[in-house]
Amino acid sequence: MSKVIVNIIGTAQDAGVPHPNCFCHNCMSAMHNGTRRNAASIAIIEPDRKQWYLVDATPDMREQMANVQMKYHLQGQIMNSIWLTHAHIGHYPGLMFLGREAVGAKGIPVFCGDNMKQMLEANAPWSQLVELNNIQLNSIGHERREQLSPSVRITPIEVPHRNELSETFGFWIEGPTRKLLYIPDIDRWDEWDRDIYDMAKEADICLLDGTFHSIEEIERMGRNYKEIPHPVMTETMDRLQDLAEHTEIYFTHFNHTNPVNDQVSAFTQLVQNRGFYIAEDGMELKI
Repeated sequence: MSKVIVNIIGTAQDAGVPHPNCFCHNCMSAMHNGTRRNAASIAIIEPDRKQWYLVDATPDMREQMANVQMKYHLQGQIMNSIWLTHAHIGHYPGLMFLGREAVGAKGIPVFCGDNMKQMLEANAPWSQLVELNNIQLNSIGHERREQLSPSVRITPIEVPHRNELSETFGFWIEGPTRKLLYIPDIDRWDEWDRDIYDMAKEADICLLDGTFHSIEEIERMGRNYKEIPHPVMTETMDRLQDLAEHTEIYFTHFNHTNPVNDQVSAFTQLVQNRGFYIAEDGMELKI
């Protein structure tokens, strides 16, 4: 049985931490104290098979690729495939590094929804990647399970999330021993046709949207919570509290304003005391 590892290679909202043009406490700490977070992404690695798969191609993909390749002795070995959640800026621009100005990749399979596939095919510079066969686009569909290898299966799950340019997916990722649910972006749990409690109960591990910690955080930014399409962490914990001992529930995709960027903040301690986890860049989960 091949060992399967999910490496959390990024945990920040699309623009990362530090955030552009921001000098708040969290961003200054990231600049000076090594607490930087790359844009949210995970890598699925089979070290024994020397294979790996990428979920989302972030603006930080250059560094994230190198981290995976060096950690698992895969230097020079490109990912076997890429799976895209949606077309917001933290989740697909890394495809540019596969072009002729950089890697000059040959036929990397990229899996995405039909709308996103059409967007990439029709618009430069992404269309050039297709024309030069740097990438090969493949359609995915809701609950259409795919076998990545004899040891790994991946199943897209469509979720509601500001679909201006494409549909949005989360993923079930099944290894030999455990099942992981990855949903870095969703509008509201109540807007989904699934119950997140039932989904989390089915999982061994969850990696869920933790963009904002509370409604108060959003209001301090001068924004209306009703206009922000993310569930807040406090609500998610209230919904899933009864499962905290049953399922490993991690938060990811943190905005730079989120107090969990400070590992010793009172809110970080609250999350941990309630039995939940804060995902960190480089963290490994065995499935």
